[in-house]
Amino acid sequence: MSTTTGRCFCKAVEFAYEGEPNWTLNCHCEDCRRAISAPMATWISVPKSRFRFTAGAPSYYASSKGVRRGFCGRCGSPLTYENEVLPDEIHLLAGALSDPSGVKPSAHIVVKEQLPWFDAADDLPRYEKWRKNAQPVRHGPRKGNT
Repeated sequence: MSTTTGRCFCKAVEFAYEGEPNWTLNCHCEDCRRAISAPMATWISVPKSRFRFTAGAPSYYASSKGVRRGFCGRCGSPLTYENEVLPDEIHLLAGALSDPSGVKPSAHIVVKEQLPWFDAADDLPRYEKWRKNAQPVRHGPRKGNT
């Protein structure tokens, strides 16, 4: 089983997980954008049973009911998302991986909150909110002013 590693900017907090992720998604919701100060967040879901911190430990911020976001208390790098509705998963920011070049998102979610000046040049499906029991609103970037 392969091991994937990651860390914060200053290397005070490091992590690893074994095997393949559950999923990898690009999220456009306002909460994720604000949490990482970027136009979209690319999240990787892994089972908590295959995840561990290998150096240091994050600080946490309770961003909403049942949700906590982990970050490095020294350099401030955002790292994780945990939701008590999904107790067996931890979500990691792709940008925190040691080698994020192999990340392969499968979709964009919450595109109803997507910034009007940003889009990604890929043909992935876009979902208005979540993927569960939903059809994509489109595949690929917006066309024109839509």
